[in-house]
Amino acid sequence: MTDKQSARETEQRPVLVVDFGAQYAQLIARRVREAGVYSEIVPHTVTAAEIAAKNPVGIVLSGGPSSVYEPGAPTLDAEIFTLGVPTLGICYGFQVMAQTLGGEVANTGLREYGATDATVKGGGGVLLAGQPEQQNVWMSHGDQVSRAPEGFEVLASTAVTPVAAFGDDARRFYGVQWHPEVKHSDYGQGVLENFLHNAAGIANDWNSGSVIAEQVAKIREQVGTARVICGLSGGVDSAVAAAIVHKAVGDQLVCVFVDHGLMRKDERAQVEQDYVAATGIRLVSIDARDQFLTALAGVTDPEQKRKIIGREFIRTFEQAERELMAEAAADGEPIRFLVQGTLYPDVVESGGSPGAANIKSHHNVGGLPEDLDFELIEPLRALFKDEVRAIGRELGLPEVIVGRQPFPGPGLGIRIVGEITFDRLELLRDADAIVREELTAAGLDQEIWQCPVVLLADVRSVGVQGDGRTYGHPIVLRPVTSEDAMTADWARVPYDVLSRISTRITNEVRDVNRVVVDITSKPPGTIEWE
Repeated sequence: MTDKQSARETEQRPVLVVDFGAQYAQLIARRVREAGVYSEIVPHTVTAAEIAAKNPVGIVLSGGPSSVYEPGAPTLDAEIFTLGVPTLGICYGFQVMAQTLGGEVANTGLREYGATDATVKGGGGVLLAGQPEQQNVWMSHGDQVSRAPEGFEVLASTAVTPVAAFGDDARRFYGVQWHPEVKHSDYGQGVLENFLHNAAGIANDWNSGSVIAEQVAKIREQVGTARVICGLSGGVDSAVAAAIVHKAVGDQLVCVFVDHGLMRKDERAQVEQDYVAATGIRLVSIDARDQFLTALAGVTDPEQKRKIIGREFIRTFEQAERELMAEAAADGEPIRFLVQGTLYPDVVESGGSPGAANIKSHHNVGGLPEDLDFELIEPLRALFKDEVRAIGRELGLPEVIVGRQPFPGPGLGIRIVGEITFDRLELLRDADAIVREELTAAGLDQEIWQCPVVLLADVRSVGVQGDGRTYGHPIVLRPVTSEDAMTADWARVPYDVLSRISTRITNEVRDVNRVVVDITSKPPGTIEWE
């Protein structure tokens, strides 16, 4: 079997999540994938012809903040319902389906928000099969479906909403007023899986192994005998992207690792030793610590810091690129491709779609220049972060890299509020290492999305250490929970863990005499401080 045949045969027909402006559209797509089914997000402006061209196995209509009666409210091409594709409507999408197919949606003045008791009727049909008659669901709506379209059976109701779920088995159209994608709906994942597997008949065969096989075949076909370059940051995304490409083309790939001096403790060693040992990838390391510190001397403005770090990274990468291009030319095979660890949330948020090729500044340390004469390879472009981690483990990458928290491209440079100096970086590195050690020891790595550790370098406070007064810096802990970093809440870290962290930092890290915790959600705060 040829590589082209392999790529074609492993391609997945998607379930399309139609986004009506819901904050949970990405979450729905993730929940579908958790059920072993590949999903993609499309805007509500998508036409029936565009849907048909994607040849989906199912459609999910997301919720949204609008009322179906508002002027200019998001609508859906009615022809989509003539394509014969199994469809599930959620919240606003449920109401759009009902209205489009001849049902009635009313604004009765009765609203339901948050936890709500729902009653399953007549066994729940295919959609709610196997679920208890009384269950807790998560609602967020003002309008409600007052009459189901012809051919639909009412499957659930609440005290306020007579038609809280419906189904038409003949056309395989279903809908629920609640949000099954959120954890607050007790049997929400079961609703999605009943729709996907039982109503739509979709197999749960999409997994990390199938992704790897598909991408390896595609990359081999795309690259041929040319050479490939990758800027390896030490983070999860670039590490997994490079590992997939290496599995596809082996020594045709060379990775460039720039040590800008803004990394966390031991990260350079983890890349140069653990990662290389696990993958066999050829790695070119560049020690540019003095170069970056010199350029950042005296700078306190966070945006200026980012620009300087980005500029110096580009300069360093371009120099390495020139040297490797000369080497490749001497061997007769040019470097034609650049690997990037672009993820699906990046694609959705930038308005792109799988297959588009743009180099975005948020995908790497400050943004590689757009005039680099390379074709892009983005093997993770259709994946969410948790899926990338699963693929990294499948490829045998070290857990210290695969399980690493998200880390900003400019590194510790934007976690020092004030001027960046070598001593301040060392201080912050030590404090950050203690925090990561204690969170891991407490078994909190899977519960906390990210925990930036921030040094308020230009702030000092009075303290008492030993027998004397001190005038030291405060360290800020920013532990957050999140699904995708678009929104976040502060993590409720147990007090005993916070106590150990505070005690260790003030005892072991010089010039620090105070530890504080940031308990701001996003919004209004961002996850990083700068």
